Amino acid sequence: MNYNWMKGRSDVIAGLTVAAISFPQAIAYALIAGVDPKFGVYSAIVVTAVASIFGSSSHLINGPTSAISLLVFTALAFIDSENSKELFEALFLLGVLVGAIQIVISVFKLGNLTRYISESVIIGFMAAAAFLLAVGQIGNALGVKDKGNGHMHVLRRVWLTLSHGDPINYRALTLSVAAVVLAVVLRKLVQRFRLPQIDMLAVLIITALIAYLAGWSTPGANGRTAVSLAGKVPRSLPTPHIPEVNTSWLPHLSVGALAIAFVGIIEALSIAKAIAHQTKQKIDYNRQIMAEGLANLSGGLFQSLPGSGSLSRSAINFQSGAATRSSGIVSAATVAAALLLLAPLLRYVPQPALAGLLLVTAARLVDFKRLVYTLKASRYDAGLVIVTLFTGGAIDLDKAVVLGVILSILLFVPRAAKLKATELIVTPERVVRERIPRDPADPQIVIYDLEGELFFGAAPELDRHLAALTQRIEADHNEFVILRLKRVRHPDVVCIERIEHFLRDLTTQGVTVLLAGVRPDTLAVLNNVGLQDWFPAEHVFPEEDKEFSATLKAVRFAHNQQEAERADDPDLYYLV
Repeated sequence: MNYNWMKGRSDVIAGLTVAAISFPQAIAYALIAGVDPKFGVYSAIVVTAVASIFGSSSHLINGPTSAISLLVFTALAFIDSENSKELFEALFLLGVLVGAIQIVISVFKLGNLTRYISESVIIGFMAAAAFLLAVGQIGNALGVKDKGNGHMHVLRRVWLTLSHGDPINYRALTLSVAAVVLAVVLRKLVQRFRLPQIDMLAVLIITALIAYLAGWSTPGANGRTAVSLAGKVPRSLPTPHIPEVNTSWLPHLSVGALAIAFVGIIEALSIAKAIAHQTKQKIDYNRQIMAEGLANLSGGLFQSLPGSGSLSRSAINFQSGAATRSSGIVSAATVAAALLLLAPLLRYVPQPALAGLLLVTAARLVDFKRLVYTLKASRYDAGLVIVTLFTGGAIDLDKAVVLGVILSILLFVPRAAKLKATELIVTPERVVRERIPRDPADPQIVIYDLEGELFFGAAPELDRHLAALTQRIEADHNEFVILRLKRVRHPDVVCIERIEHFLRDLTTQGVTVLLAGVRPDTLAVLNNVGLQDWFPAEHVFPEEDKEFSATLKAVRFAHNQQEAERADDPDLYYLV
């Protein structure tokens, strides 16, 4: 590894910059998940470090994210939030399950399955996540205590909080509004003057000072503070812990773990791809998935919130000039140092200020231009967005992800099963091209070009095309049939069997069938089922990249069989 002082310096600067935003984000995302803030900070240490050590991307920063935290909140909703011991044990077990699923996906190289999850599902999921994140923070922003329990849907709890809750705490409202305004203004200043991206940290410091100077964060005569505080984070690093395995939890946690595993992989890979597109780095996606799994597995064993690739922290890491994955390790070490040094000060951070930050985070979570663009694109995309968004908002996020994945696959199969058949002809000028309606039919040779996926879903389409071709041959008494297979892909036994039956039927009728442009994978499957044992080898023209295509060779072969005087004329036909 060619690692020098300049790269080390770049990684240290980038790591320190990332840590400045990782610390406040970790606390905020733990609150989204409904767990102790320390578990978010532990995630910014353990998950970040492990993913950086084993990952492939030089700039991807892992750790707690808003989307994953909302999924965690949903997955743990079956446990009473007042029972902190069970809640935390379920959290750690969830992290282990997520990591195990991602490792299995990597070991069996199933990462490509994520490409069948439509982007529309992710857009709908992010919109639902942003909505739930925003409404879930209304109570904290207004300074009123949440009503209901963890078994209730977040919308019902918000309704109970607003309609049957305490009166609005205007001190808390002041802090939350101040946090929103500061977050927006400071982000604009950071972007305009290209300052270090410590705006979130600055918001927490400023609002904590306001609350302290106003006396809102110091206990009064009754022992209570005027506004709620984020809570104490112990001055200690994460320690190994084997989660308690309660078998009654597994049915609830498994669905959430599956959703978190897939969303985490999609988040991480999409961010890694986007940055790699600019840096030209070649990403080993299977290795990156393994790193995601190892990070979450380690996190579950070290009391950490599950995580994934963070868009904001990865972008900051890249923009800060990170050279290698070491920047992630520097960030994790810096957060660990800050935890040991600054933990006592965190008790002065007002919860309404964090709620204001999370409201801004929710707004930034949705790419509104992309959302509108997708809704306008097609009914297919709009339907996926709406179904995922509605399911996530009205039911829960993990079921929204699972439903979105199922719908993506169900809608993908009919589209992938479209098998196109085009008839080609040989013109008087001896040019082979697509036949148009006014072209007369060739009484001797029929040329059919198939295009599409040759899998079981396309079998009905294949049957229809082969039946039409058979009827045409019986009606016109054609002597030669050229079946062009250059543009068919991924054949399976169902379609290959149909093609074999077609070949046998025509051969029995005395029709000469020529297979042109046969791809290696198609030819291998045909030979596996014994085609070479009965079908003449000279009637198969494999795909090639030479001067004359396999299709032209098949056409010449057919005409040479009819008229021997035209044989061996290399310039006889042209394919357009």
